[in-house]
Amino acid sequence: MAVITNVDEYLHAAPLSGSEPEEVGPFTLFRSTTIWPYYARPRAGVTVEPTDVEAVRARCAELGLPLNFEWVVEACPSLGPAAAAAGLTVIEHPLLVMDRADFKPVTVDARVEILPADAALVRESRAVQHLAFSDAGTAVGASGPAERDAAAAELSDSLIAGVADRISRGVTVSAGAFTDDGMVATGQHQPVGTASEIVGVATLPSMRRRGLAAAVTSALTQHAFDNGVELLLLSAESDAVAAVYERVGFRRIGFAGAAE
Repeated sequence: MAVITNVDEYLHAAPLSGSEPEEVGPFTLFRSTTIWPYYARPRAGVTVEPTDVEAVRARCAELGLPLNFEWVVEACPSLGPAAAAAGLTVIEHPLLVMDRADFKPVTVDARVEILPADAALVRESRAVQHLAFSDAGTAVGASGPAERDAAAAELSDSLIAGVADRISRGVTVSAGAFTDDGMVATGQHQPVGTASEIVGVATLPSMRRRGLAAAVTSALTQHAFDNGVELLLLSAESDAVAAVYERVGFRRIGFAGAAE
């Protein structure tokens, strides 16, 4: 249970780099100070009732914020049923961690590197993520470099500046995999003290099934461990995606819950 507690503590601290916390009943509502919204999380050791979820709903309505919850299922098993009873859609994703001794580096026939806070690279990375998350899963899809470039041109300058600022401050560490067609896979990790979470790992749909996501995850893992991280975690969209991370050395410890 200690690792669940440590993961939960990290996930409660991570949003503070881009938000102001407000206590609402048993929840901390993270009010965003960046260009993207955050969510509410239950504090450690609480039991949540549907009325607590409704209190957060009312506060979010007052503030004009979207209603979202994220939590570690094993740390707060009451939230899922309470959120469902309050009419929210509840999903659970595999939650994984890695011990340094279990790390299995992955290499592929592509250049994989940690990225600087360069606006053009940030734009390309976000476009890869947009296409990948719009066509979720691990199956090969149609979108490729041409679609990436078109999507990149549509991204707002404020979004790119916000992400680049986080990279320049070390709040976010970004990696990219490159072929002759440019960036084809990307991902980030977000260190807080000696813990970090790998997030946003994405491959252009047309480039899937080539080990690129595993290679990006491997590069981020190496960077994290080389820079003092002791607890490395992530959540996966599905069992199939979790299997990609297990190739690198991650192991499942439970589930990450989300409701909206």
